[in-house]
Amino acid sequence: MKWHRLIPVAAAAMMAVLISPAGAQGAAAGPKESKPVYSYDDAIRESVWVDTRIDGDSDGKTDRVAVDIVRPREPAQQGRKIPVIMDASPYYACCGRGNESQKKTYDANGKPVQFPLYYDNYFVPRGYGFVAVDLAGTNRSDGCVDVGGRSDVQSAKAVVDWLNGRGKAYTTRTGGAPAKAGWTNGNTGMIGKSYDGTVANGVAATGVEGLKTIVPIGAISSWYDYYFAQGAPLYDSGPEWLSDYVESPEARTRCKAVQQKLIDEAPRTGDWTPLWSERNHVPDADKVEASVFVVHGMQDLNVRTKHFGQWWDALADEGVDRKIWLSQTGHVDPFDFRRGDWVKTLHRWFDHELLGYDNGIDREPMADIERAPGQWSTDKVWPPRSTDATTVRPGKGAAPGVGTLGLKRAKPGATETFTDDPSLSETDWAAQIDRSTPNKAGFTTKPLTRDLRLSGSSKVTVTATPSTSTTHLSAVLVDLGPDTIRDYAAAGEGISTLPERTCWGPSTAGDSSCFKETAAKTADVDYTVFSRGWADLGTYADPGKGRPLTPGKQYTITLDLAASDHVVPAGHRLALIVGGTDAGLIDPPSTTPTLGIDLHRTGAKLPFVGGDKAFARATAGSGAHTSSGALLDGVAEPRSIRPIPGGTR
Repeated sequence: MKWHRLIPVAAAAMMAVLISPAGAQGAAAGPKESKPVYSYDDAIRESVWVDTRIDGDSDGKTDRVAVDIVRPREPAQQGRKIPVIMDASPYYACCGRGNESQKKTYDANGKPVQFPLYYDNYFVPRGYGFVAVDLAGTNRSDGCVDVGGRSDVQSAKAVVDWLNGRGKAYTTRTGGAPAKAGWTNGNTGMIGKSYDGTVANGVAATGVEGLKTIVPIGAISSWYDYYFAQGAPLYDSGPEWLSDYVESPEARTRCKAVQQKLIDEAPRTGDWTPLWSERNHVPDADKVEASVFVVHGMQDLNVRTKHFGQWWDALADEGVDRKIWLSQTGHVDPFDFRRGDWVKTLHRWFDHELLGYDNGIDREPMADIERAPGQWSTDKVWPPRSTDATTVRPGKGAAPGVGTLGLKRAKPGATETFTDDPSLSETDWAAQIDRSTPNKAGFTTKPLTRDLRLSGSSKVTVTATPSTSTTHLSAVLVDLGPDTIRDYAAAGEGISTLPERTCWGPSTAGDSSCFKETAAKTADVDYTVFSRGWADLGTYADPGKGRPLTPGKQYTITLDLAASDHVVPAGHRLALIVGGTDAGLIDPPSTTPTLGIDLHRTGAKLPFVGGDKAFARATAGSGAHTSSGALLDGVAEPRSIRPIPGGTR
């Protein structure tokens, strides 16, 4: 949806008369904000089963997915139709949603009582319906979980179709009594964190009519990139484990064939297969008609930031209307790191996108970025227009593995050598950046004389000679200097949960609107790793297919580094580290290789705001760094994460 296609002011005012309580939400000039004028206690709570039109479990019948609905009673009584906010999830029964792991609950007759999170409590009194969809194979739905495939996406798309009068639904799971959606105007906004937001991305990528906006929070854009990084496995399991984890007990018994397909067609070699093509939404950005409000933690080591970076870039290329929030947290919902501002912004976003209110949010800065715990800056567009990719080069230093980083290319024949140590991680490398160690090659600038900002995605091209037939490579960018940051490596990934509660709308006996408050969990550090990338060197010729390496032969490969937005302050140093296995974040190869790096043919293409001139100014005139050789302090090493996007770790 393009904002210049939004309803003109006069038409918006006319629509407001139809969808707003008379006299309650503004005069003819048009309302600016929906108000909580409807009764939440008297809201209609119901369940329907929407026909997905596919037979994922091969039982000879099309699958029906359970759709729990809560909507204000008054608009329907007055003949007004309302928009819908929808969260389609596999987690409503197995794992729960939000910081308090809330699950759906039902009364003795199967009528929905608790809807997890605050969307229902806050938005239903303001004239929205809230719809919580159980993905196929979960909770009360038919079918099977196929982890981002056709069944997952169609589970939610079919509901959007039904809300817009194009699909069929029934009042029971097996019965024939139809359920109509005459109470809605079809305008739908999808929201959700992680798996839920991933489904929103997938549905938007179908171009389905009626989906006006999506709000993907820490969401996946390509399922291959959740399990692999250019051939390097990120976890010791594949999508079949996640499918089994979230499926209902009855689905596990009927979905063995789907489970086996997930094993057979997602080989642990890391090769790209048709299964991954079906689960890659990025190429379909040209089909997206909905606006997109992206939220991601820049230290998210579960759904890593490559996901939002490649999705954002593809949407930008297609001119999709979009907005973005980037925090310093890990895999955390904005409700738990910036609650008041988030609810206010989300409210205005939905009012604009679903009700057509001219509240100005489309004319405000595109990006909000957390610079320090609780401190935010904005950008009119993101990345800033002055951002330009600049190639910086590693160079030889005074000691082995302790090199320089600048604009000048190293002389032919300059090399560094390291041996993969699978027990060490990026934090071990960064802590010893100024030490000559056998397990990494580090390259740093001199202390900067000016702040230097990197905004967007980076690439590192490495020319390496391995000693074995299999090799994994890692490249990380590090800000070397003292700082106080959110402790993304701690259990809360940058937040601490407090006992106090705040309330976001009315409550009922079975559905409270009050949630535990949070505070920033911080750490004082000597360095910050802010961007990462990994690859299997065997994918040098084709990122989708690995090949055995010939020991002693030279190979060149380009690693994608995850998107970020980071300011390296004056007085700090920027570092590039090249290593082998990044423990806790990728799995090791079957061998223990030694690699020789050809510095003349290695470089990093980094998105500096201000381009090469900004880098040259920031590094000009700075004195040499004097190191004590002391071990630097950072956050804890990456924790082993169970492959559950948005689930318990």
